[in-house]
Amino acid sequence: MKVLIVGGGGREHALAWKIRKSPHVSWLGCAPGNGGTRSLAEPVDVDPTDVDAVARYARDNDVTLTVIGPEAPLAEGIADAFDPERNFLFGPSKRAAQIESSKRFSKDLMQSAGIPTAQYRAFTDLAEAQAYVQRRRGPMVVKASGLAAGKGVYVCESREEASAALGDMMGEKIFGEAGNEVIVEEYLEGPEVSLLAITDGNEFMMLPPSQDHKRVGEGDKGPNTGGMGAYTPAPVMDDVLLERCGNEIIAPTLQALRENGTPYKGVLYAGLILTDDGPKVLEYNCRFGDPETQVVLPLLSVDLVDLMLMSAAGKIGSMQQQLNLTPSNWKRISRTGYAATVVLASKGYPGPYAKGQEITNLPKERDDLVVFHAGTKWEDGRLLTSGGRVLNVTAIGGTLNKALETAYEAADQIQFEGKFMRRDIGWRALNG
Repeated sequence: MKVLIVGGGGREHALAWKIRKSPHVSWLGCAPGNGGTRSLAEPVDVDPTDVDAVARYARDNDVTLTVIGPEAPLAEGIADAFDPERNFLFGPSKRAAQIESSKRFSKDLMQSAGIPTAQYRAFTDLAEAQAYVQRRRGPMVVKASGLAAGKGVYVCESREEASAALGDMMGEKIFGEAGNEVIVEEYLEGPEVSLLAITDGNEFMMLPPSQDHKRVGEGDKGPNTGGMGAYTPAPVMDDVLLERCGNEIIAPTLQALRENGTPYKGVLYAGLILTDDGPKVLEYNCRFGDPETQVVLPLLSVDLVDLMLMSAAGKIGSMQQQLNLTPSNWKRISRTGYAATVVLASKGYPGPYAKGQEITNLPKERDDLVVFHAGTKWEDGRLLTSGGRVLNVTAIGGTLNKALETAYEAADQIQFEGKFMRRDIGWRALNG
């Protein structure tokens, strides 16, 4: 079959790497792809944000399965442009994708369904929001309601910080229209976990739980980024807790979406925080996480294409019955061990950074090591940087320490001007 991946980051390279291993796949394309995907997939010259053009390409070229990487095409309604009788698409409809594209939508959904989350208020008026934060005490979180590339969340220690965050989002419009509406919510404490569940709208199958590192600096200091590294499985999420999260969060979320008239297919990403009162939802994403995908997929021992087709065709439940699987039994579909990824970024990220720096000394892929490209391009026979997050150095090991040791050894080998990385990926698990 023919498979098309939409997107061009590290997540999409990881998807291409895993999908290419499927015996079902005779041709793989990537729109637009990057410097790493070119060895796995044919570059497709279609604007990933032009939903009609992507759907037309899939139809005209007999693409069986189209996989959407980033959230923007899903928020624009790319799934609604596809005819499910002719071309499968892995991802939710525009209305269901509001679970990420509108934090107001997701918070209201959780509140109505009784899904545990932080208390919140939504605002479209800056003065009203400013007055509200001045009445609050202690730390609080200010979020742009719309899509802000993973950077629209400010953890504020004081009223002054919250007021400044509101000014940035609603006054200065640093996130554009994404900040037209903001959410102010209570600050929650506890370790964070990323849960990915592949679903057909009714049934779901969880993938290995992981932990991301959102802040740019070691010790989780500095501004938020798209993610500076990740590892899986997260020891803090044991089997009992994972089953609880499936029963109390994932299942009722899918039920609420169905009852809301927005049934959800694809991968549901739940960003959780494990508080003293139990797990609570920080946010939902309507697609694979980045860089969580880069560690989850290397551990997956089953054919990802099969899972995606089961999702698109509404057959996750049938698969579970045939294989005697429970939704939370990710170990049955994964290899043993740990995976860790270290992001190599351009100096200045998440702020302004230089592009066009030559990348050298890339290690060859091995059974325990693969380098996923995020912001790279080939030009005149040279591999150059083209983004803030440049490479994801991913390793597998029998222990988390071994996976991290292998990843950092390879990361130190790679060279480009301005390269930097966090040196404390996995610290939560290593420190117990």
